[in-house]
Amino acid sequence: MTKDTKIGGASGKFPATRWSAILAARSNAPAERSRALDAIVTAYWKPLYKYLRLRWGKSNEDAKDLTQEFLARLIEKRYLDDFDPAKARLRTFLRVCLDRFVANEAKAAKRLKRGGPAPHFSLDFETAEAELASAMPSLPPAASLQALDDFLEKEFIRSLFARTVETLREACATRGKQLHFQVFEAYDLIDEEHGHPAYADLARKFGLTTADVTNYLASARREFRAIALVKLREMTASNAEFQREARALF
Repeated sequence: MTKDTKIGGASGKFPATRWSAILAARSNAPAERSRALDAIVTAYWKPLYKYLRLRWGKSNEDAKDLTQEFLARLIEKRYLDDFDPAKARLRTFLRVCLDRFVANEAKAAKRLKRGGPAPHFSLDFETAEAELASAMPSLPPAASLQALDDFLEKEFIRSLFARTVETLREACATRGKQLHFQVFEAYDLIDEEHGHPAYADLARKFGLTTADVTNYLASARREFRAIALVKLREMTASNAEFQREARALF
């Protein structure tokens, strides 16, 4: 996707402060905690699953089980109560927690017979596995903590953008702007190795003028950026952290 350094749109301003899933996950209100944890699980389950496959060499089935179990522990043991955004990014904190969890896998297996059923998440592991298989030839060996953090960062961004694309698709469909999304998809969501199509070609394909193509792309990109920033805001615990992450993202 073409990068744009103007965070939040033409004005360059950040969006107003929004609900933070990280802070809400510490709430004692069950509904608020549940909503927050659902957002965090949605954002991070796939990067964590791929990390287990890459870093720990776990099989597909073992990685599935470990991902489910780790997320259950994350919720039950309230790991996020110990997260300090001043010391580390959330993905680094989760990596450290996951590494400790896997290192104690044998002990954890013995503790599975705890009271009450463990939470089970409906996760699309098949898609995650297909993405990992496709990317595997280009992945460097994860030999250092920095390499592992870089891998998680890229996977988090991939997950964030994928969720943003789906939200944009749904928003355009709801407002009868499917053509806006189709133009955006045809230009910005293609494999960049094959190059972007010319605006004139898109105009002929969709029965538009080149001016329409320009306007549709600009509109979709603004909305994409706004949606991505809202989702990013949920995953940050302070305005300073949000601004730092947003600048790196765009």
